[in-house]
Amino acid sequence: MQRPLVSIVTPSFNQAAYLEWTLRSVLGQDYPYIEYIVVDGGSTDGSVDLIRRYAHRLAWWISEPDEGQADALRKGFARARGSILGWVNSDDMLAPGAVRQVVEVFEKHPDAGMVVGEALFIDAVGRPFNHYVPHVRTLADLMAFGILPQPAVFFRREVYESVGGVDVSYHYLLDHHLWVRMALERPWVTVPCIWAFARFHTEAKNLAQGVGFAREARRLMAWMEHHPKTAPLFARHRRRILAAGYRFMGRYLLDAGQALPAFTAYLRAWWWHPKEAARESHRFLFAVLKMLGLGFLGPWYLRWKRGQVPRSAQERGWYNVHRLYSLVEAS
Repeated sequence: MQRPLVSIVTPSFNQAAYLEWTLRSVLGQDYPYIEYIVVDGGSTDGSVDLIRRYAHRLAWWISEPDEGQADALRKGFARARGSILGWVNSDDMLAPGAVRQVVEVFEKHPDAGMVVGEALFIDAVGRPFNHYVPHVRTLADLMAFGILPQPAVFFRREVYESVGGVDVSYHYLLDHHLWVRMALERPWVTVPCIWAFARFHTEAKNLAQGVGFAREARRLMAWMEHHPKTAPLFARHRRRILAAGYRFMGRYLLDAGQALPAFTAYLRAWWWHPKEAARESHRFLFAVLKMLGLGFLGPWYLRWKRGQVPRSAQERGWYNVHRLYSLVEAS
């Protein structure tokens, strides 16, 4: 029986420092039916030269100015022919064997619209520092800003197309907005397998543009409250969802150095639903410390935490995930 074609898109813009590891992680998969597409937004940092080195192994690539990540993804998925879709940003990586396991899960669960794995968070040089396990089981969890590890999420083409694809008006929460819309159409399956390495570095969008994430979180809450398909569930879980949204906003505002707005967002989260807000009580404390002039303690804690390799990575010998693909070449 012919195995399904999996189409993977990498949107990229000026990520030459990490792009080659992304390319190698996809091209180094052990599943033979992968269509790989790279959509570059007109990079000027040497990214295009990297892409050209691997061009003969790509189904299609382009480098031209675009309107951002969502626009690049829509462009890439419009070219894709696979029945299973996914994307890997140009600073993230896929784990070995991920695509093969994704296909096996889809074949085992023919009703699933999405399959979701786990991710290791890695630093700029490829060292794992956190094992992220998504605890998102219901649509209410997802609406309450239960975060799915984006590069470890794959979905069926027909579900993606049925909801109209990625919304180009979102620039930060385009993935979460898409997950909610697809979850309204079909169930998803979460599996305890590490499928991706999500990179955190100082230039990453989730750190460098935290205010934008906070702004779109507010917009997403308003959309869920008023959209006909989500409004009834939003009304039943209103306090929890609002608390989760403000907690989410507080996290990104704090990352953006906006201590007072972050503190205010956390206070609102506590008012709406204390149990939900308490999930990130340490970050609320970081906001207080920053306002008291002790903001160095938060980064110190994070640096200490990032120096600890997760047990799951140690068990696999993954002390630096770049080494997993060091032998994957363009030829």
